[in-house]
Amino acid sequence: MSTNDARGRSAPEGVPGKQEQLDPLRDRAEDSYLTTNFGTRVDDTDNSLSVGERGPTLLEDFHFREKVTHFDHERIPERVVHARGAGAYGTFRPYASLAEYTKADFLQDPGRETPVFVRFSTVAGSRGSADTVRDVRGFATKFYTREGNYDLVGNNFPVFFIQDAIKFPDFVHAVKPEPPNEIPQAASAHDTFWDFVSLQPESMHVVLWLMSDRALPRSYRMMQGFGVHTFRFVNAEGRGTFVKFHWRPALGTHSLVWDEAQKIAGKDPDFNRRDLWDAIERGDFPEFELSVQLVPEEDEFAYDFDLLDPTKIIPEEVVPLRPIGKMVLNKNPDNFFAETEQVAFHTAHVVPGIDFTNDPLLQGRNFSYLDTQLIRLGGPNFEQLPVNRPVAPVRNNQRDGYGQHRIHPGQAAYAPNSLGGGCPALASPDAGAYTHHQERVDGVKIRKRSESFADHYSQATLFWNSMAGWEKEHIVAGYRFELGKVLSMEVRERTVGRLNHIDHELATRVAEGIGVTPPAEPAVANHGRSSPALSQANSPTDSIATRRVALLAADGVAESDVAALREVLGRGGAVVEVLAAHDGTVRSAEGGEVPVDRAMQTMSSVLYDAVCVPGGEKCARALAEDGLARFYVTEAFKHGKAVAALGSGVSLLEELRLPGVRLAGDGGRLVDEKGVVTATDPAAAAEAAEAFAVALAYHRHWTRDSDRVPA
Repeated sequence: MSTNDARGRSAPEGVPGKQEQLDPLRDRAEDSYLTTNFGTRVDDTDNSLSVGERGPTLLEDFHFREKVTHFDHERIPERVVHARGAGAYGTFRPYASLAEYTKADFLQDPGRETPVFVRFSTVAGSRGSADTVRDVRGFATKFYTREGNYDLVGNNFPVFFIQDAIKFPDFVHAVKPEPPNEIPQAASAHDTFWDFVSLQPESMHVVLWLMSDRALPRSYRMMQGFGVHTFRFVNAEGRGTFVKFHWRPALGTHSLVWDEAQKIAGKDPDFNRRDLWDAIERGDFPEFELSVQLVPEEDEFAYDFDLLDPTKIIPEEVVPLRPIGKMVLNKNPDNFFAETEQVAFHTAHVVPGIDFTNDPLLQGRNFSYLDTQLIRLGGPNFEQLPVNRPVAPVRNNQRDGYGQHRIHPGQAAYAPNSLGGGCPALASPDAGAYTHHQERVDGVKIRKRSESFADHYSQATLFWNSMAGWEKEHIVAGYRFELGKVLSMEVRERTVGRLNHIDHELATRVAEGIGVTPPAEPAVANHGRSSPALSQANSPTDSIATRRVALLAADGVAESDVAALREVLGRGGAVVEVLAAHDGTVRSAEGGEVPVDRAMQTMSSVLYDAVCVPGGEKCARALAEDGLARFYVTEAFKHGKAVAALGSGVSLLEELRLPGVRLAGDGGRLVDEKGVVTATDPAAAAEAAEAFAVALAYHRHWTRDSDRVPA
């Protein structure tokens, strides 16, 4: 019988494997020398072997050939979807045992942590596209459990575009750049996408999510995740329970606005990647709570929608969320390609206690993901790559193929066998073998979807009804922007017709913005139901942790104001950066030096969550004469962000004439209105900083009259 260690290496029992014998040799101090891939040390990697100093290169230069050949093959095919992403390692710990519902080992003991790797991503764009495009975001988690790897492959939307995986190639072809010109990149604002979804009414629900601020997350750390499908928990007695998975960020769910997202794409196309990396590097570890919605199998048909329909949610008011554990991301990858790029997720990577349902989209993904990894990562041994390798022992007869890392001893590579002692042996359920949940399935072979999947509009209406006023404004603006890029008037008109089945007001407002005749009357009456959990207006607003604040400064800045703002905001966990016209330092009004973190021209207000102007008369005059400083304030105001000014800095806001807000006058202690905090009394700096922190925690202030602001 053979044994394996955690890396899946095997050897006859009691005999060290060849890998174990060789590993000590690999750990020599001399390993710092540059070598070829086969271990020969290299004395020159700048000059090819040639005939004389100016002669032809020789084919026998094995180092040159190996180095260039490896370079030529360094780029693997990028993912068809989710090509652009960012990843991080972390841990997951359950709050309590879930043995009542599932026998999954990693959900049993609150005292045990399970390692994880998470990859966040956009969907439509290529690897070189920007982070802040309007798109669905991937949220995929690999749990390295003692029973094998479990992959929870999800998105930041709880619903999908199609109901059956057979249409997935059509959807992706439609949303990708158009074949004649490969335009546009990473965008759905073009004819083929809207032609497809307007002909697929089942897409109407998710497209509303796509037009909402949910498609523009402020950061991966402030983004929800969903398993999308209905899965099944199975306990030790074999009893099944339907389950929906939800990830909720500890920092709340917050978004960018569309104008801001477009500008960030130019200012810093790596905005979300950088945010995740920087937060982990400085110790602000992202946290997500895993919650589930549990439905007994006997209630499968208790709702007015089908649990197997991936275009539907279970409203939280119908089945409340049950928190079951917390994930903390605490380590950045060492190498982007080896880990984030080569990580391979698969919806069929499950462990005992977690099983599938007959969701037709999930069934298709279970085939597609494996097939994709085989071509993208070069063959069937992609699971042996370090980032994919399970911590559970691996023993099987699947040998050879591209990239085989394991050395399999013995002559028996088949089962059953006697020459290998019958090993690897089959496990029983009591020994941890995976057993599929038993359910009776019968019927004729047919290409037809159940009528229970036929309601394509009522949950889209539920989403629309649940939105706050400003969220509805953003959705309408999203449709107008996207459909305004569509050249076919027929497609525009057809889409408005679909929207009229969701809500007449929505259809009318969109039509008025894209040159389409508004529908005269509703196609169906709005049912009036809503779900408050769907609105980001109800996200927590009690924390400023990791929020980024731009503090504008120039010579003559009031050092006491800078100190007060740093102390109060820093205490709340915000990241405060002093920006000036140049790097280095600025002289303070008190005669000291204030270090400058960034030059204003290298940054932008859209890269921050708030902007503040400290006091100091000379500083205020200099900033008032700096067009870029003025733009920082006006643009932040237009985007609904918290804005503050102290002492003489209030004069800058007075010059900008921000509409609809009162400012503190001479000797005024504190004015806090619509997220604009001002105080001219130097003694009020600390109090104003506290008020500014509260305004910052609200994330956005949508009651402002900002349409007239030129930014």
